[in-house]
Amino acid sequence: MMIVVYEQNLVEELASRPSMGEAIQAGVDLIDLWPLTDAVRLRNDAKYAETLQVRITRVLARVMTGQDVTIPDAEYVYEGAEDIPGRPQELVDALLAANDAYEGMVGGAAQGQSDKLVQAAEVLGAGWNQEDVKAARDLVDCLAKEVTPRGEPLESSAEQAEVGRRLATSVIALDRLASAVHADGDQVVRILPILLYLNELNERMGIPRVFLTDEQVRGALAVISSKTIHDLADTLAPEVAAEWNKHLDEVVWDPEEAKRQAKEDDERKSREALQAKFAHVPEDPNKPPVEL
Repeated sequence: MMIVVYEQNLVEELASRPSMGEAIQAGVDLIDLWPLTDAVRLRNDAKYAETLQVRITRVLARVMTGQDVTIPDAEYVYEGAEDIPGRPQELVDALLAANDAYEGMVGGAAQGQSDKLVQAAEVLGAGWNQEDVKAARDLVDCLAKEVTPRGEPLESSAEQAEVGRRLATSVIALDRLASAVHADGDQVVRILPILLYLNELNERMGIPRVFLTDEQVRGALAVISSKTIHDLADTLAPEVAAEWNKHLDEVVWDPEEAKRQAKEDDERKSREALQAKFAHVPEDPNKPPVEL
């Protein structure tokens, strides 16, 4: 029996919700920067991708262990550490597993690649049983066929309507997959492989990757468990918008311009401090003006 995931009417409904507007515009603005040709922007985007992996693997490890995994912890392991002095080995092992799953998921939204999602579930200790695995495989295979019927990634588009439809499809995929593997507030670890898959699906559809904190993941699961998919779109939209705006800001960041702006800010603060220092001194009407 064919599972229909890409429901056109639902896609259009979600894409047209007012709450999605800011996220869609953020996606349009970010996608419109491509193709990147400026060397600074290319470096910035590569740095963003590295930092995104650090941030996401940190979230995975926090959920897996229930411990306060820090960004420095995640950076150490991303850079190759297999132990961190003074930190629990369980935490490091979770970060190692998270990085293995992250890197192993590359290309996992293509047709015939559902094995990658299953492998990520095993690596992350998601606790999926055989029924969960089958349900996830079926959904992922159907998504691949419905979203990219020709077997090729979609061409990137900065058209608002198209970005909206693709983002809506991503929301539907999250909702369907989380429900299929029985992920909920008591079983948050079950959704972790799906978060990795979702970014591969976004990549496949030509829209940017997203990021959710562990608290935002729990919030999304609470909505999936007790509310509607429209509520899920409303919940995720501002979080997606924030991440896409962050991505854009990091790509267009110019170190030379930042230095110039910092210098101007310092000079302005110095002038203001000097003016404040002498604000109590009465002015001499006969004294010529002094330019500060």
